[in-house]
Amino acid sequence: MRILLALGGNALVGPNESVRPDHQMAAAQAAAAQIARLVHAGHQVLLSHGNGPQVGNILAKNDLASFALTPVPLDWCVANSQGSIGLVLLNALDAALAAEGSAVQTAVLVSRTLVSADDPAFGNPTKPIGRFVDDETAERLGQFGQRYVRVDDRGLRRVVASPQPIEIIEAPAVKALLDAGFLVVAGGGGGVPVVRRADGSLHGVEAVVDKDLSSILLAGQIHADALVIATNVDSVWLDWGTDAARPLREVRVADMRRHQADGQFPPGSMGPKVESACRFVESTGARAVITSLERITEALDGTTGTVVTP
Repeated sequence: MRILLALGGNALVGPNESVRPDHQMAAAQAAAAQIARLVHAGHQVLLSHGNGPQVGNILAKNDLASFALTPVPLDWCVANSQGSIGLVLLNALDAALAAEGSAVQTAVLVSRTLVSADDPAFGNPTKPIGRFVDDETAERLGQFGQRYVRVDDRGLRRVVASPQPIEIIEAPAVKALLDAGFLVVAGGGGGVPVVRRADGSLHGVEAVVDKDLSSILLAGQIHADALVIATNVDSVWLDWGTDAARPLREVRVADMRRHQADGQFPPGSMGPKVESACRFVESTGARAVITSLERITEALDGTTGTVVTP
């Protein structure tokens, strides 16, 4: 099968979201070992990933250097994270594939996601990014056009727009690489957000695209047979935290929507993953899998995990 495997940014960092290079490399090596198993089983893999902790690290450096240097634009930060995470993943994947005796080659693409300049999100930025700062820091950084809001008593945090993705610009290149037999890393962090100007040229914007929504879009554009969302539990559960708790195995998307409407999946936990799985199945007619990174192969075989079907 052609699989789009969506890794969360937290799957690529160390304890307590540590972004120390050695912690990131160790996390990538653990992920790569599981991905190599998929390739060894005969699957074709496109890997997308989150980048929240890594971009947060870049933004903190921006803040600390802002006394002397103009902060790097957010679209550059996303591109920087795609490159650095991509490098770490390629090195780890090459080693893991070699250990499995696989000759599959790897490639990473800096990829852009088209959004609309008229998207309402630009008029109401709500996506929090980066670290908490004090009033003095927020005032200084506000001179660069950054917007901050107060979050409880923890301080202020930057907010940006999170517009809806329209198209993954590099999807044809991704598909060409997959067709040529490469394991591809693309769409990192939801893609670098760009808008199209009147003359047809593309221009980066200060925004963050939801990585799960862009993964759905990319999976459709490259005709994926399955979307796999890797999380920290083996399955989606109903009635979580109660004596009646039970895992969901294979479930039709209409039934998953019913569970969703009943409030089974809170927005702060499994909700976004369930929504992404449902959207993918509804838009493509293919299946979506939600499971832990360690159980992906078994989930695709139907022995564990949550499989959402048409």
